[in-house]
Amino acid sequence: MTFLLPWLSRRSLRHLHVLGGLMGWLAYLLSPSYRSRLKANATLAGVSAADRRAAVADAGRLVMELPRLWLRPREQPIGDPVRWEGAELLEDLLARGRGLVLLTPHMGSFEVSAQAYAERFGARQPITVLYRPARQPWLRELEETARARPALATAPANLAGVRLMLRALRKGETVGLLPDQVPPDGMGVWVPFFGQPAYTMTLAARLVLQTGAAVAVLWTERLPQGAGYVVRALPLPVPLPEKAADGSYDEAAAALAINRSMEAVILCKPSQYLWGYHRYKQPRRVEPGA
Repeated sequence: MTFLLPWLSRRSLRHLHVLGGLMGWLAYLLSPSYRSRLKANATLAGVSAADRRAAVADAGRLVMELPRLWLRPREQPIGDPVRWEGAELLEDLLARGRGLVLLTPHMGSFEVSAQAYAERFGARQPITVLYRPARQPWLRELEETARARPALATAPANLAGVRLMLRALRKGETVGLLPDQVPPDGMGVWVPFFGQPAYTMTLAARLVLQTGAAVAVLWTERLPQGAGYVVRALPLPVPLPEKAADGSYDEAAAALAINRSMEAVILCKPSQYLWGYHRYKQPRRVEPGA
């Protein structure tokens, strides 16, 4: 890996996407469990066979572009064209002077989303992104060093990371997370996602409803032929429920609103969603001391 990853980081995005498309299909053909899960999840959402096939290749492209995104010098901007749609929405939300919660599904190049935000808005309002540390020590160390960039901090997906995000919002900063990620046991509720019960994090809605932060969706479309990316910011399609007079709210209803919003965004470009993600699995137990 010490040779391969640096070598890949110096390839063009077009080259990496060609390799990634091949790798995506290789993984699909060699893993019956992955193939079955991808088909089942996409079929559940009503995704066409053509979009499902495109998603197979795009999952590989996501993996192959990571060395280029992670291993460039810390101060160097994203090395490929990045175009924004909806940046004026973020301008408006940031001008309100509150914290901001950005929700990004497992869709497109979600690694680009946080980096692009940090490059454009970070000097004004830095971002802290929640992530799940990899199990392999070498990959976990790479994630921790490569993801942290100017105006972009990271927080692990545990109780300590939640405290970091709450602290950032209370300082009026921005946080980002993947709300369709399966949370640890005790940090979610079972609500439908594309019609099937899925253990869904309560954190996304909690960050908004308990802190008064603004909320928006941020996702990045991967353009064909290695042409770069389009970062899209848009309002939450399904509003969160109102809090009661005593400040309480229905966690299940809030989580369901988040899921409905993610469904709407995903179906705008289903060929770039990670349908092979194990969305309907049982949650893992929280590690002692986390």
